[in-house]
Amino acid sequence: MSKRNRKRYSAEFKAKVALVALKEDATLSEIAARFEIHPNMVSLWKRQTVEEMSSLFTGKANRHDVSQETRIKELLEKIGQLTVERDFLARAFGLYLIFKSVGTMGTLFAGND
Repeated sequence: MSKRNRKRYSAEFKAKVALVALKEDATLSEIAARFEIHPNMVSLWKRQTVEEMSSLFTGKANRHDVSQETRIKELLEKIGQLTVERDFLARAFGLYLIFKSVGTMGTLFAGND
């Protein structure tokens, strides 16, 4: 027996079939015959379309809020990282200035013989 590959349909094709089914100008069997698919596919895509319609109007704002919250979280993490790096460099630069004003490390400890 050979392995049969399942046919995959694009989102555009599914939407087109679902819109035709929503118009209810023809039966599911007629629509299925016209698009050469099984009637169960037509009813499934129609049901999914109806269920997801409300998210078309609220989903955009929610997706924007989620992406904005994600972006804020990333920026706060970056601010924390940069603050740590700045503090580290400030301490290192402060030590550099101390050593520079004394001369060298050897002269800093030279009087402790």
